[in-house]
Amino acid sequence: MRYAFTLVALAALFAAHPAAAGDRGASVAERTIAHAAPAPSPGAAAYGPFRVLDDGRAALVDATDGASVSAFQAMLRDHPGISVIEMVECPGTDDDSANLRLGRLIRARGIATHVPRGGSVRSGGVELFLAGSRRSIDDGAEFAVHAWRDTDGREPGDYATDSPYNRAYVDYYREMGVADPQGFYDMTNAVPNSQARWLTAQDMRSWLGEPRAGDVKAHAPGGEESGLPAIAYLDSGTGFP
Repeated sequence: MRYAFTLVALAALFAAHPAAAGDRGASVAERTIAHAAPAPSPGAAAYGPFRVLDDGRAALVDATDGASVSAFQAMLRDHPGISVIEMVECPGTDDDSANLRLGRLIRARGIATHVPRGGSVRSGGVELFLAGSRRSIDDGAEFAVHAWRDTDGREPGDYATDSPYNRAYVDYYREMGVADPQGFYDMTNAVPNSQARWLTAQDMRSWLGEPRAGDVKAHAPGGEESGLPAIAYLDSGTGFP
C-alpha cells in the first residue's frame, strides 16, 4: 500500500519547513507493494533494511520504516566509506515521512544508487532510488509505482492540483532532479493505489533524461496483468532479502 500524510501532519510540516514538504507520511503510514522476501543472511551486517556488502557498498533489501533513518546513520558511522546503495529488494515504506527524510540524507551524503539486473524497486522505494547523487539501472531491473492514499482513503485526485499535498510530491521530485517532476508525479498517479504501474529499466531511465521506451504497462492486484510478464525478484545468492 501507499499512504500519504494525514492532512494535519502534512499541513504542519509544510508550514514549518516548506522544503521538507515532500516528507509525506505519518507514523502509521505505509505504501508498499508486497513480496515475501527470504530471511536475511547471518553473514551480512544488518542495519534495519540495509545490508553491508563491503567497504564501499550497502544493499537495500526490505521496506523502510520509522527506524530506518537511525539505522542508516548508524551504518554510515560504522562504515563511513559506503558510497553506493545497491537496490535489491525494495517494496516501499511503512513510514513515508521517515522514508523521505532518508532520501534527503542519501542525497546529502553524496551516495549513489544502483538497481542491478533483477532488482525490484517499488512504491516508496522509488523515492530512495531517485535520491542517489548518481543513479544507474541495469537492464532487467524493474520498478512499480501507484497513486498514494491518505489515512482517510483519499487519493491525489481528491485534492486540488496546487494543494500542499500534491505540491509536496512534485517538490521532492524536482529536488531530486527528475527531468519532468510534474509529469513523473502524474504518471505515478495514473493508476489507483490498489493497482501498480510497472516500469522497465528504460522507462525509468527516461525520467532521468534519456529517450523514453514507451512500454509502461499496468496490472491489477492479485496477479491479474495486462500483457507484462510477472515481475522477477532478484535472487542474489547471498541469502539476504
